[in-house]
Amino acid sequence: MIKRQSTLALVMIAMFAALTAIGAFIKIPLPVVPFTLQIVFVFLAGCLLGSRNALSSQLVYIGVGLVGLPVFTQGGGITYVLQPTFGYLIGFALAAYCIGWLIERVQTPTKKHFIGATIVGLIIIYAVAVPYLYMALNFWLDMKTSWSHVFALGFLGSIVADFCLAVTSALLAERLYKVFQSARTLKISQVEREKMI
Repeated sequence: MIKRQSTLALVMIAMFAALTAIGAFIKIPLPVVPFTLQIVFVFLAGCLLGSRNALSSQLVYIGVGLVGLPVFTQGGGITYVLQPTFGYLIGFALAAYCIGWLIERVQTPTKKHFIGATIVGLIIIYAVAVPYLYMALNFWLDMKTSWSHVFALGFLGSIVADFCLAVTSALLAERLYKVFQSARTLKISQVEREKMI
């Protein structure tokens, strides 16, 4: 039986999908891979929404872009899968889920749990994005590029800033976590009360 997601969960999924889209336009133009603030909302979604809803928020964002709305850094449409940076979007979805999964394993997550989870998420993003960047440039875009050049473009150029954003997002998530948890707990208790009635 498929459970219907609560209205609150749907609102949170939509909100973080929209925030990720907004983050795409807060950017610093760089060759091939622009630096954006999308990753902040990926980290926050993972920390605050739980694994399933965090993944859903990123899938909604990716889906909206692939159907044609210009929510990605360089537009939208199904052909965006051929863009060298599409691997980052795949990494966002996987990272959001994994961050949420790690936080869900801890009954009362603390600062170190949030920082650890976001750093794991950061590793996942780059583990997907850098090989995708290499394949995109060398195979379907026919721009012969060495691994060292791809590593410099896709990793070295932004890892320090992204690491700082991971830590900052984790610290922010720690402060917001109780608010999101109390809202989710309130919703669950309301549902249980309605069942008893």
